[in-house]
Amino acid sequence: MKYWRGYLVAAILAAVAYALKSFASTYNVLLDMVYPYLTRIVQTVLAQWSGGVSFCLWQLLAMAGAVLLVVTVVLMIVFRWNPIQWFGWVTAAVSLGFLVHTCIWGLNYYAGPLADDVRLETTEYTLTELAEATRYYRDRANELCSLVDRNPDGSVDFGTFEDLAAQAGDGFRNLTYEQNFAVFAGSTLPVKKLGWSDYYSSVGICGITVALTGEAAVNPEIPAVSLPFTMCHEMCHRMSIAVERDANFGAFLSCISNADLNYRYSGYYMAFRYCYIALSQYDSAEASKIMMEAREPLKADFASYDAFFQKNRNEKATELSDKANDTYLKTSGDTKGVASYGDVCDLLVNWRLQMLARDHADEQDEEKFNPLDKNQVDLTGIVNADKGN
Repeated sequence: MKYWRGYLVAAILAAVAYALKSFASTYNVLLDMVYPYLTRIVQTVLAQWSGGVSFCLWQLLAMAGAVLLVVTVVLMIVFRWNPIQWFGWVTAAVSLGFLVHTCIWGLNYYAGPLADDVRLETTEYTLTELAEATRYYRDRANELCSLVDRNPDGSVDFGTFEDLAAQAGDGFRNLTYEQNFAVFAGSTLPVKKLGWSDYYSSVGICGITVALTGEAAVNPEIPAVSLPFTMCHEMCHRMSIAVERDANFGAFLSCISNADLNYRYSGYYMAFRYCYIALSQYDSAEASKIMMEAREPLKADFASYDAFFQKNRNEKATELSDKANDTYLKTSGDTKGVASYGDVCDLLVNWRLQMLARDHADEQDEEKFNPLDKNQVDLTGIVNADKGN
């Protein structure tokens, strides 16, 4: 029996995690009332603790764990421990880590959608509306692409990673205190540089957020045009916005709410990119037409972004990484897995439609007829007209 104790402990811990997920899935409305707010507090405390060092603390802990694992293998061989018993306790340790992750952050996958928190009504939309949204985001990116600083080779120059990261919180503070979106009232500490960036570039990973240490980290090698957006994306995860679609939309809102020109361009660039890719799947001719009307700097940013990942991608490693990420997301509660990254297009289109509806409503309010308004009606000769005003 002693050989199976580790497996028994692992099974109990896994059962508790499964029970928590089942509860969260069944009572997601109740969960959404309390859990995200508590986890944002936990992440803020952890971020302040881990923010004492510039490197990713979780990577150091991962290395220590790997060394410890090797040491236990050596001890198992030297002291002739039972390998079945050894593996059982390793499994128990992994189960414990997963349970802690589930408790302090993982159940956010079952919380309500970000669209509800930012008062965005989502409906089905037509292909024409998708094309119009793509054109809108292209126009916004067109306006900004020539205003940002650029290097001699034409690539954007957003300054140092550290300076850029220090400005990311401005957009979230605007969303929280000016636009009254409490969902963004989390830690705005700067993201960290992701170590081992060469490896992450080879598998197409732009950033990682680890809830166990409250660290949001971004791969510093990715194209600079997407750095501000990616920084905000990872900060959204640290704010307990778990679903990838919602983290992308939160990053967009934060970028365009930032006073910094670099962030606004990055936000509209990525919004255009997501909508353009979605439109290309259904109407490639229209998508090509929209891209043809993009300014040269914007086209160059598109091309350099694609070229970076094509150059650095390791196909086999990327495939394994995508499968692992897809499995993790689906197991955690994001049912679409890695496909949810592109689902932000649905929110972007609906956001554009809502902005149009608001603009139309404002125009109607401005044009509302007032029979006593001298600017709208000639009151000359009408008795008591002045008194009516």
